[in-house]
Amino acid sequence: MHITVIGSGYVGTTIAACFADLGHEVTAIDIDEEIVNTLNDGRAPITEPGLDDLLETHAGDRLTATTSYDAVPDSDVTFLAIGTPSNNDGSIDLSALEAAAEATGDALANKTDRHLVVIKSTVTPPSIPATLEPAIHSGANENDAIEVGMNPEFLREGSAVTDFQQPDKLVFGTQSEWATERLHNVFEPLLEHHDAPVVETDPETASMIKYANNAFLASKISLVNDLGNICKEFDLDAYEVMDAIGLDDRISERFLRSGVGWGGSCFPKDVNAIIAAAQAVDYDPAVLEGTVEVNDRQPNRMLECLMSHVNPEDARIAVLGLAFKPNTDDIRNSRAIPVIDALQSRGANVAAYDPVAADEMSHKFPDIEYAESAADALEGADGALVVTDWDEFSELDEEFDAMATPVVVDGRRCIERRNGIIYEGLTW
Repeated sequence: MHITVIGSGYVGTTIAACFADLGHEVTAIDIDEEIVNTLNDGRAPITEPGLDDLLETHAGDRLTATTSYDAVPDSDVTFLAIGTPSNNDGSIDLSALEAAAEATGDALANKTDRHLVVIKSTVTPPSIPATLEPAIHSGANENDAIEVGMNPEFLREGSAVTDFQQPDKLVFGTQSEWATERLHNVFEPLLEHHDAPVVETDPETASMIKYANNAFLASKISLVNDLGNICKEFDLDAYEVMDAIGLDDRISERFLRSGVGWGGSCFPKDVNAIIAAAQAVDYDPAVLEGTVEVNDRQPNRMLECLMSHVNPEDARIAVLGLAFKPNTDDIRNSRAIPVIDALQSRGANVAAYDPVAADEMSHKFPDIEYAESAADALEGADGALVVTDWDEFSELDEEFDAMATPVVVDGRRCIERRNGIIYEGLTW
């Protein structure tokens, strides 16, 4: 099939490369010429394991990128993968997606064959009939050959290619049997090799499934962190407790790792968006509000652990890990941001290290030291905070001996407690 993907950010680039790998002809469309040129050169504009290999294989063959919408009417399906960032009140900003939806409709204004436009972006259920469908049909001069569907993504940064290729589920939100069949055709090469369940529903329900999915996972992490904080107060190891409750098949062992909290582009934005959408219809989502509150407290608890051993004023404090999770350079809502903010407000001299995210963080904190290695950050440090669980941090050992005061506060349980360091686990 010929697939057009509007938007070449994190989601758009990943699905475009993966669709090409399934055997489809893919045209990626983006307004940023630099991103278009990067894709056509076979390189990814983001750090994501496996993505560069797919682009190197398929760019210029099955995958091409352009700033023009000319390929849209000749394609079989169009996916809208434009970012929906948060407004100040937590609601989503639809302006860029709405503009792309209207431009897509305009490109399809004269098409007489049926065409499916699939929303891949994360949007609240009311925004589909209230904003996005009208934008598409307005651009297309009410062309009734255009149908709108919803196919939410469940891609985790750091494993997005694998998540696409081995999904837990596929959700098809459509308004006709024809549209459902069209989406089945798109994903048929995937389903031939991976037997994932397919949920067939309407677009609004499909949208809510994405929010419910992320809200549940975020709430699970915050509940585990709340319980972990209590365990810490009782001088108990939260991980031992969670290992036991994870044996209950109603709970499972996944997402039971307590620590400094969740960040990234999805959980914070999606939880805040569904809170704002609920409040807009006069419902108070108390559990979800509590989920956010617990998450926001974890970085401060990390600082409290540090300050029980070290006065941060004029101290050299190493911050290990800047990306919100390993295997990505994404710093959006990284827990390192409030940690660094709190350290600076207390007069600390921050020495930060991350394998790939230092350049991104330097735009936000240009006045801190960025070390070339974890060893460089730790040398002469009065304390260290482990914020991201990069594999290389678990191999640190004698590097801690170079610290002026070997105080290590571990927010991810990736450092081994040993003699010679003052070790504080955040919830253990």
